[in-house]
Amino acid sequence: MSQRLQSLDAMRGLTVALMILVNNGVGHNQFHQLQHSQWNGLTLCDLVFPFFLFMVGVSVWLSRNRLTLKKILSRTVKLFLVGVLLHVWDMLLDGQWQFWHELRVWGVLQRIALCYCAAAFIVMKGTSVRQVAGLIVLALVAYTAMLVWGNGYAQDASSLLCRADRTLFGEAHLYHKSPIDPEGLLSTLPSIAHTLIGVLTARAITAVASAETRISIAKKATLMLAAGLLLSLWIPLNKRIWSPSYVLVTCALATLLLVALIWLEKRGFNSPTLFTAFGMNAFFLYVLSEMLSPVMSHLGMNQITYEAMLSGGLDPRMASLVYALLFDGLIALAAWWLWKRQIFVKI
Repeated sequence: MSQRLQSLDAMRGLTVALMILVNNGVGHNQFHQLQHSQWNGLTLCDLVFPFFLFMVGVSVWLSRNRLTLKKILSRTVKLFLVGVLLHVWDMLLDGQWQFWHELRVWGVLQRIALCYCAAAFIVMKGTSVRQVAGLIVLALVAYTAMLVWGNGYAQDASSLLCRADRTLFGEAHLYHKSPIDPEGLLSTLPSIAHTLIGVLTARAITAVASAETRISIAKKATLMLAAGLLLSLWIPLNKRIWSPSYVLVTCALATLLLVALIWLEKRGFNSPTLFTAFGMNAFFLYVLSEMLSPVMSHLGMNQITYEAMLSGGLDPRMASLVYALLFDGLIALAAWWLWKRQIFVKI
């Protein structure tokens, strides 16, 4: 079990470090792979959040013996509130003191909270593999129907996803950069299915600790990847609406990465300590970065650094990347300090 946990910590750390990196580019001219796809498509940046949700499912299964309804609800509420408070923090830094008029309901941590709650409750109830698989299929089929008959791929207010959020929460309390909130209510349904795939993967890995098991899981992940790519010919890969093809492809890639890390661990290749340090305080470091990033922007430090890089002759894309790496390095110092003192912030 310790080997698997080390692998999971390394994967979580790698993902959080990449998340911080892609969230802190400067300017409009950035490397394509470090930006989210404008609509359909898949970039390296588009893998970050789904990998993290997959690992939420893995973690739920690994902690199954400690799950209680009180703990599940408590953690769900805390995660959701921290996500909302991060929006409040951003608005206060922008001088929006009456933030409640346009406070966004949804966000990354809010989605994680709901997906964790659903997955943890299902695991706590002792649901069988067949039942969980059935729930995954049901959720993805139902959501596909919503997309097909609800104009789900429209990038405007005609989409069912947009109409549902605006009806329930009001336009002022949603994502302001596009009509479709990328963490909206209806697209949480396939995200829950996504998290449950992480549960089933962890369940399979921990059932029998053998090389044959890992090979079998890798084969199934490869089939899931092929199925997702085939489905994408009809239902395109799309992070912003969390399309079913996106679920299958990103879960398959996450599974293959986790199996590869476990394989390396079993052969004595230890995971990089820095990624482990990131992974063991993933939540805290993500929140720290999300609080520090707008402060740096408010003080103009990101723009000053970016322009200094440009004046030094760097390409705009490289200048953006250098600032993001410097910011990530600052968070890495915090990760290392916490790890060296064996301080692990949990929620």
